[in-house]
Amino acid sequence: MKVDIRVPVGRPIPQVVEFVRRCEAAGFHGVGIHDHHHSGRDVYVTLAQAASRTDRICLYPATSNTVTRHPLVLGALANSLEEVAPGRTFMTLAPGFLSVESAGRRRASLKRLREDVLTVRRLLSGESVLSGETSIQLNNRPDPPPPVLLTASGPRLLDLAGEVADGALMLVGLHPRAVALAREHLKAGARKAGRDPKELREIFIVPVAIGERDSVRQWPRRWFREGQPWLAYPSRSNFRWLREAGIDLPEDIGPASISAKLAAEICEALGLFGEPEHCAERLLRAREEAAIEHVFLFPAHTHETAYGLPSAEVEAFGSVIGPKLAS
Repeated sequence: MKVDIRVPVGRPIPQVVEFVRRCEAAGFHGVGIHDHHHSGRDVYVTLAQAASRTDRICLYPATSNTVTRHPLVLGALANSLEEVAPGRTFMTLAPGFLSVESAGRRRASLKRLREDVLTVRRLLSGESVLSGETSIQLNNRPDPPPPVLLTASGPRLLDLAGEVADGALMLVGLHPRAVALAREHLKAGARKAGRDPKELREIFIVPVAIGERDSVRQWPRRWFREGQPWLAYPSRSNFRWLREAGIDLPEDIGPASISAKLAAEICEALGLFGEPEHCAERLLRAREEAAIEHVFLFPAHTHETAYGLPSAEVEAFGSVIGPKLAS
């Protein structure tokens, strides 16, 4: 099983680069660094610096958007990153969330996202593309081009990923019925475009909190930020996948209404919540039950704690989770 982890850009770039080196030493397959302009630090500068200080770990933005970065700019960034870390990069795109919000813009519509993803992929393949009345092209491009994945948490984005992207970085939980339904959406999108679904890459976003089980399973009873419960972060599609897992909740449920027992059931369906040994066993079960082979660990956090480095998760992976998966 390939295991990646989310690393934020909130700390000074040299500190983040050293942390990526720790991730590589701990045995992670990859690191995805989020593209938050309002942090004051750029993800592509950080990724390039990390590439120069590492040897094998996969490096990618998680996730960029096409609202604050034009497709031509994204193509140039993807090419540049591939030049400094050949064979260990890819691009992930989404409608945008905090970065778009902080810039005072609206998220990309599905129509715009479809056009922009196709444009980025065509530019990376060496094609000339019309942007308005202007023909745009990359004078330098990678060969072969790095994959462009769509980050998806809902059915419509999964359909779109199958239709226009090289795969999906998807937040659907770990329950086998939820995973099966997500895959059906990817296949439907691929069939719509006359593509082979087997060619699509799958990476499953897995929320994780390391610690004493009863304590860390309180996350569904918390708020991500005022007005937005953790269970609805980053989108309310979480409720869709929980229903597939047999947990049918009203989407306006408040954190205070969730019992400790229900919170534990939610955590078991959505991700890894507990001691390192339990998290390793949960991943092994997900591989056995749902044939999951590549995961992206997404440390549980609030709006206030979003930029803390996931030291506990890296320590747990290096000492317990990684060795147990390997054995």
